[in-house]
Amino acid sequence: MIGSLVHFFRNLRAGFVLAREGALSLVDPSALPPAARIVLRLARIIERPQAGDGAARLSAALTRLGPSYVKFGQFLATRPDIVGAAAARDLELLQDRMPPFPRKEAVRMVELALGRPIDELFLEFSEPIAAASIAQVHKAVIRTPEGLETVAVKVVRPGVREGFARDLQAMRAAARLFERVVPDAKRLKPVEIVEALARSVAVEMDLRLEAAAVSELGENTKDDPDFRVPKPEWDLTARDVLTITWIEGIRLNDIAAIEAAGFDRVALARTIIQSFLRHAIRDGFFHADMHPGNLFVDGQGRLAAVDFGIMGRLGMKERRFLAEILLGFIRRDYLRVARVHFEAGYVPPHHSVEDFAQAIRAIGEPIHDRRADEISMAKLLTLLFEITSLFDMATRIELVMLQKTMVVVEGVARNLDPRLDMWTTSEPVVREWMERNLGPIGRIEEAGAGFMTLVGVAADLPDMALRARRVLGQIEDMTAGGMTLDTESVSAIGRAEARSNRWGSVALWIIALSLMIIVIRGY
Repeated sequence: MIGSLVHFFRNLRAGFVLAREGALSLVDPSALPPAARIVLRLARIIERPQAGDGAARLSAALTRLGPSYVKFGQFLATRPDIVGAAAARDLELLQDRMPPFPRKEAVRMVELALGRPIDELFLEFSEPIAAASIAQVHKAVIRTPEGLETVAVKVVRPGVREGFARDLQAMRAAARLFERVVPDAKRLKPVEIVEALARSVAVEMDLRLEAAAVSELGENTKDDPDFRVPKPEWDLTARDVLTITWIEGIRLNDIAAIEAAGFDRVALARTIIQSFLRHAIRDGFFHADMHPGNLFVDGQGRLAAVDFGIMGRLGMKERRFLAEILLGFIRRDYLRVARVHFEAGYVPPHHSVEDFAQAIRAIGEPIHDRRADEISMAKLLTLLFEITSLFDMATRIELVMLQKTMVVVEGVARNLDPRLDMWTTSEPVVREWMERNLGPIGRIEEAGAGFMTLVGVAADLPDMALRARRVLGQIEDMTAGGMTLDTESVSAIGRAEARSNRWGSVALWIIALSLMIIVIRGY
């Protein structure tokens, strides 16, 4: 009861700040029940006269509410289906900047986490050079077998976990209330969104997981000549401290410096798009926060990324879905795009495939044969989310995150090359992946993987039979001690075991033959 009251007053304060800053002007009254409309009208009475216009009000309100809400705003920037395209664009600019905490406190945190004095860990350790809601970054120097190396040291803020935990509990309560009050809210999954934010923040606050993300992305891209990620220093990394290679380069939004260095802006824009798609489609693991502040071009002209706190992951089903969708748009095969949605289960089967293809055509046709600077991605996203609502599509958070990241990446690339054709740039990566994974070679590899699984199961069959015999022996021992099973029961158990073994062998042969047929057809 006390906890509920605390959450109520915290959310009441948040509502007051949102209303005061004018952020509630973004709410569409027609989507609310009558009682909620009255509350909205009353809340807007306290709106400041000098409040900004449009979505800028939401950023101002979240900044006033503090670090947890700033992080929530950044997370909502990946969900234009909830806040709208205009608000999502504004939230992308929401700066996660906080006053730094003193170097002395950072040194204490580092020594506590790594268990050694700072002078034994680093030859140099700077004042903070960047500070955000969860952590801040210092520049340092370490000695390696190859010589001196400059590194970036990320240190978690003291007390940040407790503050986020309190605010997340209040957000959960608000999300549950939102689902009850707004009829269409369940499709948008507000509770799931808060839980996704909680997981994201938990990952960001354990810097060992960020180090693992850096390591995985580095391993995935080690053979990509035009993309670079830093290397984690595991001996200098703990839950509250992350040490990685320092990236020296030019930020991608510094066009003048890129031109002065003689880099090819058109080639760099193409690299951004194709690198992102390789990570998403080829590897199923991508940087989900690729704004200009996190992207650099190094001295060799390679694209380099930093800040791996927000990562996206796609399973094979989602990657196949994405590749087929992109290829369908590129080739204007809208019926295939629609069928992929139905085959993946994203559109309920009671809808018409042809009607959905018609809706998809309304998205695809206006953007073909146009330069990137002539396409409004905001309008495109708005139309897409209207269509998903019309066809009862449940929100897929991982796909929305991917889609939103793609829009951000395209914006960064377009800044370098205003005439960038995203579809032509994307096609080689998409086509290569589909030929590799959905063609004969991919089918053979998939069949081989399935066959090895069957071999493993077959290898376990003797152990399974031995365990079954042991169970029967234990039953016989139990019957010798006074528990009686008639002869027919024992015979039935024996027949069931034999039948199981026979059908297990038959099933193995059927699956093996099926795999052979798949392989043969794949040629």
